[in-house]
Amino acid sequence: MKNNNVKFTIQNQMCTGCGICEDVCPKHCITIKRMNGEHRPVLDDVVCNKCGKCLRVCPGVGIEFQQYQVASESVKKDKFIGKYVGLHTGYALDEDIRYHSASGGMVSQFLIYLLEKRVIDGAVVTGYKEDHITPYTYIACSREEIIKARSSKYCPVAFNKVGNKIATLTEGKYVIVGTPCHIQGFRKRMSIDRKLRERIIGLFAIYCSSGRTFNGQDFLFQHYGVKKNDIQYFAFRDHGCMGYLTINAAEKNISIPFNQYYGSMLRSFFKLHRCLTCIDHYGELADVCFGDIHIHPYDKDKIGTSSWITRTDFWEEQFRNAVRDGYIMMDDIDAETMNRGQATMLYPKSRRAHAVMNMDRMLGRAVPQYDRMLAQPSIKDYMSEIICHCQRFLGRHRGLWWIIELISKGK
Repeated sequence: MKNNNVKFTIQNQMCTGCGICEDVCPKHCITIKRMNGEHRPVLDDVVCNKCGKCLRVCPGVGIEFQQYQVASESVKKDKFIGKYVGLHTGYALDEDIRYHSASGGMVSQFLIYLLEKRVIDGAVVTGYKEDHITPYTYIACSREEIIKARSSKYCPVAFNKVGNKIATLTEGKYVIVGTPCHIQGFRKRMSIDRKLRERIIGLFAIYCSSGRTFNGQDFLFQHYGVKKNDIQYFAFRDHGCMGYLTINAAEKNISIPFNQYYGSMLRSFFKLHRCLTCIDHYGELADVCFGDIHIHPYDKDKIGTSSWITRTDFWEEQFRNAVRDGYIMMDDIDAETMNRGQATMLYPKSRRAHAVMNMDRMLGRAVPQYDRMLAQPSIKDYMSEIICHCQRFLGRHRGLWWIIELISKGK
């Protein structure tokens, strides 16, 4: 019998770790805890009344894209991008933001524009706690608070508690920045939470090929011989477009090019299982989506260039206003260019998700439900996912990390 709470999600390895279930529980019987390198909801069975509200907002169980679409029928549509108004590349005109934020600093710069022009009163962003390595979400209401959250976070991020903070506010306009699964969860919650819906005027997604567990972060520290307690500054990407892994510690400073450490060491070893069944690369339910662009001529830019998608006329106008007011540089691109810039991760996503879902069904697990047909996987897709599962096995067991070290030797 199906559990009418997040136990169903956990038992079937569908949890994304978004944390939204904790906020909506009317009995306050869900607590998000860090377990085995992931964020997981812990349920108090004695208190739970099986109301099912946590499952209603859970992005892990799947999503009906058509039900939660924000774009109108009149906009353009692409097989991979979904519905959109505009496709763009550009960068922050503040050189410091552009250089120290990932991919041109567009998210940080645009949020600062929205704050300074009073389009919004705050933005939910992700920064690090005082230990410099533990991510947390907070409402940024100033330029300084936005800048503290800049650059990519290749580790789990939970939005528990911050949604309720916004829902309790009696005035103000806010945006939320997250990955596609976070956006799906907030769309679901906003559909049943009028107070939150009244405060949120925009959801901004970061393109996402897959999340990584905290074990990936720990592996990097171990590999480069850094003690967590000694870390004074940490960034997965700083100093330019793709940037450098940057760790400033008490007795050593580490600076490793992104392409040198990310592909060889984080690769598939530390992916979450639910990410393997995700089909939403760009963030189809967001108002705006941001990310890298990995093709010529943008890959020659060493400082930083962003790409982004607008899905409503309102947000397209805000970007054009930001150009007019001297905050950002913006060019238009077409869908083919946008998709080529994400091709390696984008094109096989639906096929490989379908392959993993078929394998999960064979193991007796429930799988995410989508309102669209998925691409048929090839034998190569099945083989790729079997290899990925083997790599993930290594990543989950610290005693086997020496094998990853051998594979990554010299990096």
